[in-house]
Amino acid sequence: MIAALWISLFIVAYTFVGYGFLLYFIIKIKRAFKGKPQLPDVAPEDLPTCTLVVAAYNEEHFIAEKIKNSLGLQYPAGKLKFVFVTDGSSDNTPDVIAQYPQIQLLHKPERAGKIAAVHRAMEYVDTEVVVFTDANTFLNPEAMIRICRHYSDRTVGSVAGEKRVHMNSNADASAAGEGFYWKYESTLKKWDSELYSVVGAAGELFSVRRDLYQDVPSDTVLDDFMISMLIAEQGYRIIYEPDAYAVETASENVSEELKRKIRIAAGGIQSILRLKSLLFSFKYPVLSFQYVSHRVLRWTVTPFFLILAFVLNLLMVIEGTNWFYIAMFAAQVLFYCLALLGFVMEKRQIRIKALFIPYYFCVMNYAVLAGIIRYFTKKQSSVWEKAQRKM
Repeated sequence: MIAALWISLFIVAYTFVGYGFLLYFIIKIKRAFKGKPQLPDVAPEDLPTCTLVVAAYNEEHFIAEKIKNSLGLQYPAGKLKFVFVTDGSSDNTPDVIAQYPQIQLLHKPERAGKIAAVHRAMEYVDTEVVVFTDANTFLNPEAMIRICRHYSDRTVGSVAGEKRVHMNSNADASAAGEGFYWKYESTLKKWDSELYSVVGAAGELFSVRRDLYQDVPSDTVLDDFMISMLIAEQGYRIIYEPDAYAVETASENVSEELKRKIRIAAGGIQSILRLKSLLFSFKYPVLSFQYVSHRVLRWTVTPFFLILAFVLNLLMVIEGTNWFYIAMFAAQVLFYCLALLGFVMEKRQIRIKALFIPYYFCVMNYAVLAGIIRYFTKKQSSVWEKAQRKM
């Protein structure tokens, strides 16, 4: 029982904290021998041709601002194209886009889901690089240059930008928790990229070489993750570029964030089953190590080990044990009580920032459990159900 408890705690700690520490020390050792990597210096005329693809579904509240943001991006004249696809939109989104001749609008009244829209848009892409971004995110002006300069390295097959969550001083648990999570994720991605490769890209902002792009199955839930990982599976690296970033508002509330997280968790299980070759890859051992440590553990066993650690510790206390394990159990109870208190305070709209992290941590792990159940009970649709965002 003691061994099982410590194994459970080790896996949980490694997943959320230990991998970050290990990665940090590996990077320090690598820098001692090879120095800090230098950013590519590419002349404007040497940047690749590029297409910005935006899949928008009923985004009339954001689309005009998105267009203004997109057309204001810095890039050499004649090298940047824009494709917006609005299949299934029943509001004024297509009408707004149609007012801009610089943008190629693709619209069908039928809604087949985001990935079907992306597949259709890719038929019109004839540039060297394609950049994907969401309709409700806004890029910094230099984003395209910062991303595309990395393609001067032929080992690079995909470049992921940074996601930033906009928060104000009155941020609730969904905003503060999501913001903290993405800051931590960004740090891990920087180190992953420096070690070898980022493990998948987020749809807010990422790019791929056009000639490496592969259509993913139409029922794919995490199309952005799968598109980028299929390129990694071919032996190309995914680079992280924090100086190219997409800003979006947080989910409207924790319920909306939970809806999004459950979908991601269901898609994570689907992705793991479809990327079995990367679990224990002798061909790409570093990528396999990063993939299992950063993604697979979070999306599979870690929530179960959290439950197991609590139950085993409880049994040890009931059977009578030394003070150390009693204190350990008390610490677990205190953590979950803080999470529960965070839930109660959130429902009453009382903002106590100290409670946001334990609450969000529990929400995130519950979402993994719910996502696993949803995937295996075949209740997860590939058609994206948008989480409501703060306006």
